Amino acid sequence: MKAFVLRSYGPPDVLELRDVADPVPGPGEVLVRVRATSINPYDWHLMRGEPRVARLMPGGLGLRRPSVDILGCDMAGEVEELGPGVTGLAPGDNVYGLLVGGGFGERVAVPAELLAPLPAGLTHEETAAIPMAGVTAYLGLREAGQLKSGQTVLVNGASGGVGTFAVQLAKAMGAHVVAVCGTHNVDLIRSLGADEVIDYRRDEYPGRVRRFDVVLDNAGARPVSAHLRAMTPGGIFVAVGGPAGRWLSPADRVVKAQLRTRFAAQRAALADAVNCKDKRSVLLALNGYIEAGQLRPVVHRRYTFDDLPAAVAYQEAGHAPSKVVVTIP
Repeated sequence: MKAFVLRSYGPPDVLELRDVADPVPGPGEVLVRVRATSINPYDWHLMRGEPRVARLMPGGLGLRRPSVDILGCDMAGEVEELGPGVTGLAPGDNVYGLLVGGGFGERVAVPAELLAPLPAGLTHEETAAIPMAGVTAYLGLREAGQLKSGQTVLVNGASGGVGTFAVQLAKAMGAHVVAVCGTHNVDLIRSLGADEVIDYRRDEYPGRVRRFDVVLDNAGARPVSAHLRAMTPGGIFVAVGGPAGRWLSPADRVVKAQLRTRFAAQRAALADAVNCKDKRSVLLALNGYIEAGQLRPVVHRRYTFDDLPAAVAYQEAGHAPSKVVVTIP
């Protein structure tokens, strides 16, 4: 099969399209023919080996070379073969999942427990936009943020992959949604159901008005203290991402948020899709919102498989609203 292989850390052109052996599904695994993947900051952080502090952590990026040689955490495709002991799936089933890696290849062996059926009515390309961003948004609101119907939530960085899911999910959960985005994306975010949209280029941030029960911060452009001043007593600040850095960022932002709230009325929490113990159940929950007409993946741009490094470069530049998807024929 063909796959984009990562042999060393670096920019997108270190991804090499090579012929590699087809993976063989082991016990409890399924061989999936990948039909689409999408690009996430998680992928290019692994590609760059940044933040570098993560190279030193047990089970982290890898000190001298990448620990994952085929990136791609988002995957949608068709079941080709079942490993020993797998039940409930059959060759030809359309599935998707959130992986550690493997989505940047034509085939991948996946633990069956990670896979969910494609949501009714969606293509492989649309579905491939869901896993990392959708799971992060769901965990950030439902688990970390403990969002309840009737509360007010601020989604900062609303036009990104996580943000476009978070706006819709928060609305479906019964919240009053205030979304922050740039001028060019205001109409998009309104169309996703935001009750109020703040254009960060033109509008003033809410400041000291304590109005937000939950702040889901995807952008990291403002100090944590600025968000806390705009939150209700007992509110929850949920860290998702922030500006990338070579050594610590955005990981240090989570630590700073937790230190800031240690003696405050508010709390800080992390939306951690990577370490989620039951990814399949979250995907099934997202399927429910999609099939109820309350959630849809937003795809900004599509690339062919041969142009995957260009897709990574475009997403890494930070100007892409919603999701960037790659089709694998």
